[in-house]
Amino acid sequence: MTDTSLVNRYRSLAARVYQADKPIGRSFGDVELYSELLRGTAGPILEPAAGNGRVLIPLLAAGREMVGTDPSEDMLDRCRAECESRGLAAALSVGRFDTVDAESEYAAVVIPAGSIQLVLDPAATREIVAGFFRALRPGGRLILDLDSLHALAETAPWAKSWQDGDDLLTLTAVSESVDVVAQTTVAQLRYERWRDGVLDTTELEQFALRLWGVNEMWLLLEAAGFAEVRIHAGYVRDAAIDADTRVVTLEAVKREAPLDH
Repeated sequence: MTDTSLVNRYRSLAARVYQADKPIGRSFGDVELYSELLRGTAGPILEPAAGNGRVLIPLLAAGREMVGTDPSEDMLDRCRAECESRGLAAALSVGRFDTVDAESEYAAVVIPAGSIQLVLDPAATREIVAGFFRALRPGGRLILDLDSLHALAETAPWAKSWQDGDDLLTLTAVSESVDVVAQTTVAQLRYERWRDGVLDTTELEQFALRLWGVNEMWLLLEAAGFAEVRIHAGYVRDAAIDADTRVVTLEAVKREAPLDH
């Protein structure tokens, strides 16, 4: 059974491992694609799962007005420190997808790295997308990534390690459950900090995702009132999805008003 108190929390050691694995400056092609899609965008851009700032900070450094929220204070502390070290200023605060101010009138909302999939309840995702719609100004865009449904079958255990100063950081992942009907996966993540061959700290988290089909998410976006939905496969603008695609970016434009239901 999934312990909701341990799901997707990104506590201090998890945040440190995330920083070691995905430092500022590392891109999977997403930073470049987002920069291209946001070219010419004027006004505040919200990243509601900003994490350590891997995407937010390059966009901020390029002159965009960034607003970042994250439910993990530990991750935000990393983001703040990275901003300060570069002499950059961003509005950063603790927040969740469902706490976005509906009257903000953002020029864009960006959700990299499949973070929308951290919401496990499809009904909650529907309400969150509707909240993003309300928070965007007319003509504003929602840009989000989805992992391929291949991930439902990719359940092999794996481990990684990083040398961070005097510490060895390790992360091991083991699949706990896959529900192909609900399109959810749960993995056990064990974060460990070692020094001189001695285990010093351990954190255990359950990492849960609700995966979405591209057409499924497209219909949800349209139902919320978004228009002109575009697809970009593999972080290549306008690239078509094929059998090898592992990540898809959807870009949706806000209508003047939601569609009638």
